[in-house]
Amino acid sequence: MRAPTPRSTRVRTPLRSLHQHVKRFRQQRRVQAGSLIVSIFGDAVLPRGGCIWLGSLIRLLEPLGVSERLVRTAASRLVKDGWLRTQSLGRRSNYLLTDTGRRRFGQAARRIYASSTPPWDRHWRLILLVGDLNAKERERIRKALFWQGFGTLNGDCCVHPNADLVSAFDALAAEGLGAYVPRLMPLQSGDGMRITSTNNGDLVRRAWNLEGLRTGYDAFIRAYQPIYTELASETGSGVAEEDAFLVRVLLIHDYRRLLLRDPGLPDALLPRDWPGQEARRLCRDIYRSLMVPSERHLTLHLQLADGSTPAADASLKARFSAAPPG
Repeated sequence: MRAPTPRSTRVRTPLRSLHQHVKRFRQQRRVQAGSLIVSIFGDAVLPRGGCIWLGSLIRLLEPLGVSERLVRTAASRLVKDGWLRTQSLGRRSNYLLTDTGRRRFGQAARRIYASSTPPWDRHWRLILLVGDLNAKERERIRKALFWQGFGTLNGDCCVHPNADLVSAFDALAAEGLGAYVPRLMPLQSGDGMRITSTNNGDLVRRAWNLEGLRTGYDAFIRAYQPIYTELASETGSGVAEEDAFLVRVLLIHDYRRLLLRDPGLPDALLPRDWPGQEARRLCRDIYRSLMVPSERHLTLHLQLADGSTPAADASLKARFSAAPPG
C-alpha cells in the first residue's frame, strides 16, 4: 500500500553530498526501522498533529530502503510498546501518538531543538537507592534514570547537575516504576555542600563515559560537515525536496541517538574542546537550510487516511530558537 505521489512543479538540482549520505544509509545491512519511525514521528509528524496514514509512512520511508513489511512490523511493535495507537477509517489506518508517546516526544524535542545547553546553578541533584531492592530492580531504576541523563556513582547513587527531581520521579512512574519511588531518596546539594571545580571534574569522569560520547559527536561532524558545506555554497540553493526531507530525517535520527547517551551537562562541566557544541550548531544550520524544501515534500506526501494533509503548527518555526529548561 502506497500513498498517492503528486508531482512537484519545482525542479531542483541533486546535491552530491546529500545523495551519497542517503546511499550510505541504504547500504546498511540492518536498518532499525522502529527507531527511524520514532525519529520521523518526533520530527515530521508531531508538528502536523501527531497522526499519519500508514500508506504515507511507507511512502516516506521507501527511498531510505525500508520495505513496506518492515514498516508494518515496526509500527505494530511501537503500538505494543505504547508509543503509538491505531485509528481505522474503512480499510485504511492512521497511526497516532499515545499520551505517553507525546510526553516522551515532548521531552526529547526540548533537548533536540534547543539552541544551547542549560545554565548551571552549581548544585548537584542526587537520587539514592536506599530501600529494599534486589539487583534486578536496582538495574531497572538505574537504566531508567540513565535515559533521563543521570550518571551513576558507587552503584546506588544517581547524579545529575540540573535535573528536576519531581519530573524525574514522574517519569519513573510513567515508565511503570512508580512502586519503587518510595524506596528512593532525592537530594540536592546546598550552599555548604558545593563541590570544588577539581572534584566536579572527577565526579563527571566517574559518573559518565564522555569519551565514548565524544567519539560519536566527532563521527557526526565528519558525516555532516560536507553536507553543510555544499548547502552553504551556491550549488546548495536548489536542493531537491525529497533529498531535503531524507537528509533531514537522517540528521535528526543520528543527532537524537547521540542525545540519548548525552547527559546534557552544562558547559561548566564539559572539557573546553567538547565537540557537542559544534555538533549542535551543525545540526541547527543544516536543519534550517533543509526546512523549506523538506516541508514542501511533507505537504505533498504526508496524508491522513481520509486523504487530507495536516498543516504544521507554530512549534516547527520555534525549533533551535530556545534553550532547554534548566
